[in-house]
Amino acid sequence: MFGKLLAHTIFKVSGWHVKGEIPADVKKCIMIAAPHTSNWDLIYARAAFYIMGIDVRYTIKKEAMVGPLGWILSKMGALPVDRSRNNSLVASMVNILNKAEKMVILITPEGTRKYQPRWRKGFYYTAVEAKVPIALGYLDYPNKEAGVGPIVYPTGDFDADLETIMNFYRTKKGKYPENGVR
Repeated sequence: MFGKLLAHTIFKVSGWHVKGEIPADVKKCIMIAAPHTSNWDLIYARAAFYIMGIDVRYTIKKEAMVGPLGWILSKMGALPVDRSRNNSLVASMVNILNKAEKMVILITPEGTRKYQPRWRKGFYYTAVEAKVPIALGYLDYPNKEAGVGPIVYPTGDFDADLETIMNFYRTKKGKYPENGVR
């Protein structure tokens, strides 16, 4: 309740709005969060999901999950990830999705707020192995819009599917556009 009220306040004060939704028949999915160019992205994205009523979980490095900040991040849906060990993040997320009746896992395939010419592929292979679609979540700073775009059903052809995904994100601009999708 408090999260939704705070989210509406943030959007009203900053002039942002939400657009789109996850179709009702999509019970589980991987949601891309892009472009990811600023620490503000988490604030706006999380607020948008509260407003849209989407119970989203997101991956975050486990080192951030300490003290009061860790508690807050956990309450906001954080799934801590140990990136120091040689473990399979894809297998872990597939397992989490397979156990859930309903779940949206938010992933930033850029892996950083800086420009990345190549996205990490884990989001895609997680969706393929878990047999779930990929929702295209976005923040478009010039239009002050946070939303959910098309749903992509992976075909197994990573390059073709990624081109479809990138074509969508090329129309969205992050807080620092020079660090976004080109």
